[in-house]
Parts: sequence; structure tokens; C-alpha cells
Amino acid sequence: MIQKELTVSLNRPLAGGIYEMRFSGADYCAPGSFVEVTVPGFYLNRPFGVGNYADGELTIFYKVVGSGTDKMTEVKVGEKLKVIYNLGNGFRLERATKPLLVSGGIGIAPLYYLARCYAKMGIRPTFVAGFRNASEVILEKELGEICDLVIATDDGSKGFHGNPVACVKSLEQPWDYYYSCGPMVMMHFLKAHSEKGELSLEARMGCGFGACMGCSVVTKSGYARVCKEGPVFDASEVEI
Repeated sequence: MIQKELTVSLNRPLAGGIYEMRFSGADYCAPGSFVEVTVPGFYLNRPFGVGNYADGELTIFYKVVGSGTDKMTEVKVGEKLKVIYNLGNGFRLERATKPLLVSGGIGIAPLYYLARCYAKMGIRPTFVAGFRNASEVILEKELGEICDLVIATDDGSKGFHGNPVACVKSLEQPWDYYYSCGPMVMMHFLKAHSEKGELSLEARMGCGFGACMGCSVVTKSGYARVCKEGPVFDASEVEI
């Protein structure tokens, strides 16, 4: 865990109420780990999966869902924010030789970073990215350059007509291990389809480093904290 004041180097809207924010001056962040950002005027930090890390620059993607994230849209380039990072565990890249990445909505963020890590290893993953409709699609160009990308939309306005799990079931591309992040219901049905993978869970977090127990989930071996033992869990272990 590292806590620093980092300088905002980018804060821009992408699509569907989703923004990209970058911080300069950060140390290395592992794919699958998360950060806690202190939003000016708010007591509780906001947790976000690491969307990318390169050359001292940390990227997060956030969706405006309340007053805190709405306030984040007003942050200007050059401002400093308190950020706690390198929280939680991460993805285990060595488990896959033909990785499948499955996201729903803003769950695309940590998997985008994971895809970039695989690209540096010379591996081109299959990536199923699910959205409600075409207006919410982000990172299509960036992912298309490094992945075999399949877009799925609930209303059929772009790509596969249906949810990401239905899309996975229709795939012809071979894969041996998956990584997923998105709505709990999506990951529930993905786990029901196959337990050979890892799930990055989202939860309400009070502290972000395991003290308050507010983000506990049930696993086969008992309760576990999303912020400490997670956010990444073996699909075969977590009960969702």
C-alpha cells in the first residue's frame, strides 16, 4: 500500500458518463489491484480498479453514479489528489496461455490494463466487452489493436446482440482460462458456465485496506474481504 499526493495529468469524458483520469508521479501498480481516491469535500475515499500503468502514470476509468464521481469531473489538470494505491491482490497472468477477458460496463477498466500486459508478453487475448448500448462503448480502438475484440450490447445496437456470457458461449475462439470484471449477476452466470477463471469483484468499501470488514463476501473457506483478500478471487472459490 502506497499513499501519495499525485498530480492529475488528464481528466476527460469518453462515453456514456464514463471518464478517464490519469495521475503522474505514481509507482508501479499491479494489474488487478485497485486505488482509493480522496475526492475534495467528501469523507470516504472512492475505490477504482487500475485501468493502466505506464512510465509513472496511473490511469483510472470512472462512471458518474453519484455526487462523489460527479465532483471528480470538475478536477482540473495540474491539481493534486490524495491516492492510496497498490491495494488488494492482482490477476495471475501465468495461469493462461490463451486468455479470455470478459467485462461488463465499467468492469472493462482493470481488464484493459490486463490486456495491455498480455500484449507486452506477445499474447493476444480474446476480449468480450459488454455494454448496454452502442453509446456506452469505450476503448474499442485501443483494445482492437491488441486483442481479438468482440463487443456485445444488450440492445443489439453494436456487435453481438445479448449479454457477455451469452456471447462467450457463442465463441469459436479457443481459450484456456478467463478473467472477468463487471456486474455480479454477469459473473454469477459466467461462473456457472465455467469455474476455470478469476473474478474481480466490486464492493462498497469503508477503508480499502481490511480494517472495517464492510466489503466481506462468502467463499468456500469462509468470509473474505474484497479489499484485502481480493478484489480478484478464483471463480471456484467465491460464492456469488
